[in-house]
Amino acid sequence: MKKKVLKYGLPALLLWSPLPAASVEAWPVLVIELAVAALAAAYLLLDEKPAINPHLAAVLRPLKLLSAGLFGYIALQVVPLPAALVRLVSPATYEFQKLYSPHFGRMKLMSLSIAPSSTLRDGLLLLTCFLLGFLVLKTVGHGREIRTLIVVLACSGVFQALYGLFELTRDEPRILFYKKLFSPGSVTGTFVNRSHLSGYLEMIIPLAVGLVIARMNLLTFGLKGFREKFQLWTSKGILVNVLLLAAAVVMALGVVLSNSRSGLVVLVFAVFLFLGLSVLDYSRVGFRQPWAGKSVRAVVLAVTALAVWIGVGSTIQRFALDDLLHEDRPLYWSNTAGIVADFPLFGTGLGTFASVYSAYEKRGGTEMRLVHAHNDYLEYLSELGVVGALLLFGIVLYIAVRAFLAWRKRRNTEARGLALGGIVSLAGIGLHAVTDFNLRIPANMVLFTVVLCLTLVMAYYRKR
Repeated sequence: MKKKVLKYGLPALLLWSPLPAASVEAWPVLVIELAVAALAAAYLLLDEKPAINPHLAAVLRPLKLLSAGLFGYIALQVVPLPAALVRLVSPATYEFQKLYSPHFGRMKLMSLSIAPSSTLRDGLLLLTCFLLGFLVLKTVGHGREIRTLIVVLACSGVFQALYGLFELTRDEPRILFYKKLFSPGSVTGTFVNRSHLSGYLEMIIPLAVGLVIARMNLLTFGLKGFREKFQLWTSKGILVNVLLLAAAVVMALGVVLSNSRSGLVVLVFAVFLFLGLSVLDYSRVGFRQPWAGKSVRAVVLAVTALAVWIGVGSTIQRFALDDLLHEDRPLYWSNTAGIVADFPLFGTGLGTFASVYSAYEKRGGTEMRLVHAHNDYLEYLSELGVVGALLLFGIVLYIAVRAFLAWRKRRNTEARGLALGGIVSLAGIGLHAVTDFNLRIPANMVLFTVVLCLTLVMAYYRKR
């Protein structure tokens, strides 16, 4: 029973999390947290834990220390401290409370976080993602499990793209059971924001293409003759490969027709990164097989060319000069940089950006209150300070770099193809995070966590 919970629970969570408007409301976040807690409990209660790759086990040890440091630091942001101590270590926090807290005169204790309840809320979600990543690293090791997760994600991505396209045909588009209020002329799937759907699909497309590369053994060298190559390509089930490629095309169309400028840029970036890393891999191995390079180019270029051809009109309009000149993101970033300058060491507290930003807004008016900085790096830096941001970014970079270095050394064709898709996926969302807040949307946080840890697993994958 416990094994079945782990086997079916993770795919079910991945399918469900984007459906309730990307889980941006409180109740779907609670469902995610309870689901991950149930999966973690099932893992702990297993009589015999799944065997972990010994090469991967050595990589995970530093992660435990870094993770403990990060959550210890977040706890420090919440713990009530003497006001005099807070004034000493974080003068801006003390002055902020002095200016805006009605009970400041009676405050003998205060926290480093401007809004401790928000820090606890976001800290719990972040802890949930870390537990989810731990479960992926500990329970996903067999090739069948890896392929199942990628296929499940591809199915979810195709549904999001097709559903979004369907809603474009309706006079009153909806997001499942809700009226669609924003971007009615763009594909958004079950997401509220078109850029967040784009970020979701951007993480899945490279995984699907990577799985095709792995299944078709495109990174295998030394074959002679067309007949031998054709038999190898079709030996793994040509129908599944065709369906995966079709899924990648549909998702690419979803990205383009979402009218997300960042989405299109990342899509093109992913194509060139696929090509660049493939060439790097070929040169490292030392073989020169023109058919292999042509095959990879055909796969990735077909996806992008078709997508750009269909969505070129709306895309050009989104890149119009007048639209770009009126973009507000540089102002948001400038204001957020002011927060970082005032709270450099300990930040304002995880999840407190919306509570603090209005005090730094340089432009008056009746616009909606800004709740995210449209730059994940700046927002986390403003909330966690240099210390917390180094811990959080350090964990992500450590996993990504170790996966890349392991991929560079692998000769197993399946592992190379799978890990290549994961590496491109991480690079793409990392680029998108510069101009948006995909990694503050619960559904995308869940997906990013799974992709990050799955990439490390795939880079060290060995058949058992």
